[in-house]
Amino acid sequence: IGEPIPRSSISQDLLYSFGAFLTVFQVTRNDAENRIRALLSGKKDSLNLIGASTSDPDGIDEQVDLESVARDQIRKLITQKFTGHALARLVGEIMRAQGYVVQISPEGPDGGVDVLAGSGSSGFEAPRIAVQVKSGVVDAPTVHQLQGTMKNFEATNGLIVAWGGFNSAALKEGRRLFFSVKMWDSDDLIKQLFDNYDRLSDEIKIEIPLKKIWSLLPEEV
Repeated sequence: IGEPIPRSSISQDLLYSFGAFLTVFQVTRNDAENRIRALLSGKKDSLNLIGASTSDPDGIDEQVDLESVARDQIRKLITQKFTGHALARLVGEIMRAQGYVVQISPEGPDGGVDVLAGSGSSGFEAPRIAVQVKSGVVDAPTVHQLQGTMKNFEATNGLIVAWGGFNSAALKEGRRLFFSVKMWDSDDLIKQLFDNYDRLSDEIKIEIPLKKIWSLLPEEV
């Protein structure tokens, strides 16, 4: 089995189907099988249907997981609006909303750290966190290198954010460093966005406009 495919690499039409509540089902819409095979071989999806209809010949549209669909739409928006240094800015603003004193590195060479976050009114108290933010898939050496960055900045802990996810070796290294380094993939970052949204700056709220809704749970079969 190869490395997992980031959900941000999959077009919206297929994500609608993958967001179904059914445990086992076959997706046949829009040449799904061949497109997923292409993604597994490292190619980009040949179709880009961000505004695709939820109408689904697979017969599962009435059981779509609306929460998953909404999360995927937010993921697409962040992928489009927060590229490069902007993603580090989003992470920094989320940590500021969590109550940390935050310094976001300017664009350009950053000495291995994108965000510094400290506790206490002045940011001097522990935990003092050195954060690296990556848009792609992160490997084990990148996780390991964060330890050196932590020493350089006298950080007590590290956080590595990988929007493209982590390969299996990186996840193994992260487990070894569990008590000193935390790892966020895109799902983790979106969860932190939800948990801290009300405390985010108005600027971020304008860039990522969200509102809470109530929805009925699907009836159990």
